[in-house]
Amino acid sequence: MTTNLATYSVVLTYSAMAVYVIAFIAFALDVAKRSGNVAAAADGADAPQASTAERTVATVQGGTVVLEKVSQSSDGGSARRGGTRFERVGMAMTILALVLHVGSIVLRGIAADRVPWGNMFEFSLTGTGLIILIFLLVQLWQNLKFLGVFITGLTIILLGIATVNYWVPVVPLQPALQSYWLVIHVFVAIAGTGFFALGAGLAVSQLVQTYRQGRSTSGKLRFMETLPDADRLEVLTYRVILVGFVLWTFTLIAGAIWAERAWGRYWGWDTKEVWTFIIWVVYAGYIHARATRGWRGARSSWLALIGFAAVMFNFSVVNVFFKGLHSYSGL
Repeated sequence: MTTNLATYSVVLTYSAMAVYVIAFIAFALDVAKRSGNVAAAADGADAPQASTAERTVATVQGGTVVLEKVSQSSDGGSARRGGTRFERVGMAMTILALVLHVGSIVLRGIAADRVPWGNMFEFSLTGTGLIILIFLLVQLWQNLKFLGVFITGLTIILLGIATVNYWVPVVPLQPALQSYWLVIHVFVAIAGTGFFALGAGLAVSQLVQTYRQGRSTSGKLRFMETLPDADRLEVLTYRVILVGFVLWTFTLIAGAIWAERAWGRYWGWDTKEVWTFIIWVVYAGYIHARATRGWRGARSSWLALIGFAAVMFNFSVVNVFFKGLHSYSGL
């Protein structure tokens, strides 16, 4: 029974990846559509309007500039539609993929009879699911659908690496992991990583927007005209990373408490402990520099990306190739 559930979990994982690919393509087409709309609007800016015509206008929704198709009649009335159909398809496919993704996580947990993050494969499976969930929930606060290409693309890559390189059969937990701290410490770490990933996507967008706004011509990267300006993107990056930093701080403290329970010391300079602390220092430096030293714009975004690079190094290199008390990859 356990083997069957684990097999079904893998099938659902591959199914979710296939739907994520469809979502990624839809979000990419949305970017292309945004560029086309901006170009059409620019070309028709000086053209006279007919009595009844469809044209593109820009509106502000939740701090985001959105291009909409407007049917303009002679009496000034209009019927608006929000977002492109590619964006709507991308969001719908992302939600469907998450349902399949959650199903694979649940089946893996049932098969293992524990929380499904006891090794690298399970951590990757749960972590990518939580990244997608955070991306969707954040839409309730701010329209960040333009990050769909980045988030779904990152998820596809991480899930692909996990299924090809990290998959292991269901096995019992090692004695040191048989603790309620596994639920608390690791889950909060995964949630913090999800916010850091979202912050990285915003930081990339900010850097691209800064580059574009610094050019005299805007013929390239026209879709960026439909996104918030560089200053707004930088503020959004800071707010998202601040949430991730709070969660990562708790992760660091909880890890020390768990280490004392498991090994009789709070800190031992184990490789995993050191890199967790390095990540905390980088993001603490980012927050401090931005708040007190006036680091704004591209400099703060580059520092945010350095922090996320440290997170990815910790995940993909330290967990697999460095030996120590935290060698729980199962590989």
